[in-house]
Amino acid sequence: MSYTTRTTRTVRTFYSDGRGPPKVETKTYTYGDDSGGSSVNGGFNIGGGGRRFQIRVGGGGQDGSDQPNYSAPAFSQRPQVIGRASRKEKKDPFSGVINQSYDEIKRRCQEEGCLFEDPEFEAEDSSIFFSRAPPRPFEWKRPHEICDNPVFIADGASRFDVQQGELGDCWLLAAIASLTVNQRLFAKVVPPDQSFEDGYCGLFRFHFWRQGEWVEVVVDDRLPTYYGQLTFMHSVDKNEFWSALLEKAYAKLEGSYESLKGGSTCEAMVDFTGGVSEFFDLRKAPPNLFSIMLKASQRGSLMGCSIDADPNQLEARLSNGLVMGHAYSITSVLLMDIETPSMSGKIPMVRVRNPWGNEAEWKGRWSDQSREWSLIPDSQKESMGLTFDDDGEFWMSFDDFSKNFEKLEICNLGPDSLEEDELDGKKRWEGHTENGEWIPRVNAGGCRNYLDTFWTNPQYRVTLTDPDDDDDDDLCTMLVGVLQKDRRKKRKEGLDMLTIGYVIYKLGDENHGPLDVKFFKYNASCAKSPSFINLREVCGRHKLSPGTYVIIPSTFEPHQNGDYLLRIFTEKANETNELDEETGIIEEQETKPRVNGQKKPGKFTQTSQAQITNRPEALAFLTKALKEIPPPTDEEQEQEQALKASFRRVAGDDMEIDAYELRDILNAVFTKEGSVEFVFDGFSLDTTRSMVAMHDGDLSGKLGFDEFKVLWADLRRWKGVFKEYDRDRSGNLSSYELRSALHASGFRLSNRTFSALVMRYSSKNGNIEFGDFILCAIRMKTMLASFRNIDVDNSGHAAFDVDTFIQTVMYS
Repeated sequence: MSYTTRTTRTVRTFYSDGRGPPKVETKTYTYGDDSGGSSVNGGFNIGGGGRRFQIRVGGGGQDGSDQPNYSAPAFSQRPQVIGRASRKEKKDPFSGVINQSYDEIKRRCQEEGCLFEDPEFEAEDSSIFFSRAPPRPFEWKRPHEICDNPVFIADGASRFDVQQGELGDCWLLAAIASLTVNQRLFAKVVPPDQSFEDGYCGLFRFHFWRQGEWVEVVVDDRLPTYYGQLTFMHSVDKNEFWSALLEKAYAKLEGSYESLKGGSTCEAMVDFTGGVSEFFDLRKAPPNLFSIMLKASQRGSLMGCSIDADPNQLEARLSNGLVMGHAYSITSVLLMDIETPSMSGKIPMVRVRNPWGNEAEWKGRWSDQSREWSLIPDSQKESMGLTFDDDGEFWMSFDDFSKNFEKLEICNLGPDSLEEDELDGKKRWEGHTENGEWIPRVNAGGCRNYLDTFWTNPQYRVTLTDPDDDDDDDLCTMLVGVLQKDRRKKRKEGLDMLTIGYVIYKLGDENHGPLDVKFFKYNASCAKSPSFINLREVCGRHKLSPGTYVIIPSTFEPHQNGDYLLRIFTEKANETNELDEETGIIEEQETKPRVNGQKKPGKFTQTSQAQITNRPEALAFLTKALKEIPPPTDEEQEQEQALKASFRRVAGDDMEIDAYELRDILNAVFTKEGSVEFVFDGFSLDTTRSMVAMHDGDLSGKLGFDEFKVLWADLRRWKGVFKEYDRDRSGNLSSYELRSALHASGFRLSNRTFSALVMRYSSKNGNIEFGDFILCAIRMKTMLASFRNIDVDNSGHAAFDVDTFIQTVMYS
């Protein structure tokens, strides 16, 4: 088990619309590492990293049980080269947690007659604190050592069960209280078929939504105590332990109990449901906020609220009974009928719960025992579940709620959160998810302030077809969430939350290909994230007209590495996909098409016209790419004559040269002073070998004069492209300029292929030298030609036997 030291870091939060100067808020945080290492000092470790695994929870499984199946892959989203080991998979911070098998552990424990001791989250102080020694000695005890008759859940779980312990995780308690309101969701997170009786072996399991997948987390039932009492979260009933074990499983997922200190209620709500969260500043609330809350409540969404903390006092109590800097859960939103001799109508009402579960309640209108309740019939009070106990729960009018609370969080449930037979007239969101990664030098372009690189960010097309049913303006509601992965776990590597956000643009053409810098230079955005901020997830609600849009998720600053999950929720079905293009080449080839019955020289391309003509920017590019090579300048004519003379002199009678001779011929020209406008030391032997291989179909290792002329034409064209994009005449292209340069050379590249090229041909600082650019272009042309010769039907698939495959890859 590893131990870490206390760390203090200053974090800047940028608030920006992505166009103007940002506003910066600076905060200092002190923390240590997320512990919970993988050394084994007892018990046993089941499973390994990287494989797929099955999680069964809830209702409706393939095995005939009432458990549905969740299949979750390892957390590696970067496109991988097939058949090669993944370094990222080996570094997966969750691998030891998510690959423990509940069924296998239980079987082994029962066979050996032992109680489970979790090697991934041991009963040690380091599982509680990662930044300091414990303030007093804790003793880990199992429930039957704490009380005589422990039960997992006593008489059903409710929002009144949970009480906060000594840990500052009221945000987690507020989320759990909201979770208990929806019993189906609760059973999904806390499987009820567990007990301290039949089959008991000290093993319990819970399910959390983690960054796009449902994962199962197993724990043993050893809990921290002091003088025989539970130290942290616990139930009101002293012999009920589901809440204490749930908190332990969540702490294991985050690395330690201390990792749960301070947080957002929505963060836990998302992990319990897989929903998309929204934040509202009630001081700047939209006019339809109550409608949003009412609709969210009808959908079973989880909600929380809070008042900003007093900087001079921890959880300061106000005269109205509310507590500052404290997380509350919202357990009901409704329109309450009221009828008196002088008035009648409906009052917007909100029910709120303090996770302390005591007398710390609201003292204003509609509070417990207030005179306003005398206006409501007993039958309606009963249907509302009204009680006047000191249980931490109270009602408020929406007007008082919006005036006295300052922050509202809503976790909108995903499309799989309600089964068909449970809808009962409720609506549910349509959802779509995309996993991605910002890769420095490839697609980490930063926000719109960095126009030259912004266009390289990932781009996702969304088509909204039908407006909302109840929208008088015929608009569509779209929730967008960008979640950054693993950042809390990576604190031990010195990494904080990235400052992230997104921008939305409308497309005039639904078939538009990837957008370039010109599009963003001349088109304004139509929507954007509320801010660029360093939260785990940034979300926004947008009302847009039907049409096609592109979403650009990004970090605030360029060149930052991070994994993300993009989620899009709409009321009606939407079509979403990443804006990408197929890898290929646009070539000049001589044909003999007939014009008025006569053969005439012409041009054609290997790219199908259907793929090009429905994309205006591709059609424009094709026109440019198929233009005649400009006539050689006087200098180039002189170079060509010198090359011919050198070729004849070196080649001899057979008029063929090898890679060594080709290197000498080309370098004599390209390294001559004035031949290129930048520093160039000459082509390497590896590059000239690839030049020979590009035209050497019979593996002779030689290049004839006709092939040499074709090569020379390619080199002229590629040198011209390089000069055009090497604007500072440094002899280098940035990795962001490489894609444009390859486009101008006739290559079309998918995002995955371009990422591979940057990793292969760029230097450590992200630059591509002229020689490497030429080598990249040669090998691309060679590989595409080889593929096309095998794929005779132009199907996009080619079958290679092992010898042909190795020859094609190695001799290029």
